[in-house]
Amino acid sequence: MQVLQAGQHKLILLELDNDFVANLVRQAGFEFKLEDRQRALLLDLIANDRKSPLLLFDAADPGNLGWFSRCQFYVDGSTGAVLQTPISVANQRDRSGHTLPNSIRLQISKELPATFRLPGKQPVTEQLVYAVLYNLLNALLNTGVGVCGGGVVKPLAGRTEPHGSRN
Repeated sequence: MQVLQAGQHKLILLELDNDFVANLVRQAGFEFKLEDRQRALLLDLIANDRKSPLLLFDAADPGNLGWFSRCQFYVDGSTGAVLQTPISVANQRDRSGHTLPNSIRLQISKELPATFRLPGKQPVTEQLVYAVLYNLLNALLNTGVGVCGGGVVKPLAGRTEPHGSRN
C-alpha cells in the first residue's frame, strides 16, 4: 500500500497480489478471468457447478425479507457499488442480452481516498480487502447480497420480476 499526494488530494494506492486474489476466488468455488488494470482489478466470475442463481436479490421486495435479514453486503443498484467496500459489481449477459444467473463481474478499485474506511471505521489495507472479497464471494453463494434501488444491477435470485399487476 502506498499513499499518493496530488495537491490537496491524498490517495491510497492498493498493491493487490493477483495470485492471492486468484487463489481466494478458486477457494470460494468460482471459475474466473482476471484482468489487472492500472486503477482497478476486474474479475469475471462464473459458478458453473451451481444449479441455482447467485444470491443477488432485490432487498426492497417483501418476498425476499428472509434473505435481507441475513445479508452482510448491500449493492447500490444504480451504481453497482458494494456499500462500504472498494468493490463494484455488474451483471454478466449472454449474446442475446439476457442476464446470466450464475455469473457476475467484480471490480476492485486500487485508488481510494485517504479518508476511505471499511465497516467499523477500519482503515483500508490489502489484507482487509482480501477478507472482504472472500466474504462477498461466500455471500453470493450462501447467505445473499441485497441490491438496493434499481437501474444498473439486476437481481439474480428471489423474486426478480417487478411486483404489481401483470395485466
